[in-house]
Amino acid sequence: MKNLERVRWRARRGLLELDIVLGRFIEAHYAQLDEAGRQAFEALLDMPDNPLWDMVAGRLEAAPGEQQALLEKIRAA
Repeated sequence: MKNLERVRWRARRGLLELDIVLGRFIEAHYAQLDEAGRQAFEALLDMPDNPLWDMVAGRLEAAPGEQQALLEKIRAA
């Protein structure tokens, strides 16, 4: 579970909205992600806050495939 703690720490953001949305997603769904889903989530965490929030809010398009599916799960969390 060391990986889960690391992901929780990386998900802490400067935008409160992102903290809330990402935290809820991690608690509810992160453990069920496969390796590709976890890599896609890590790639999202590498993004700066504002573009990431725009993607979560649906104002910016995600890359098709795994990242888009992951954003839909994050929005639903």
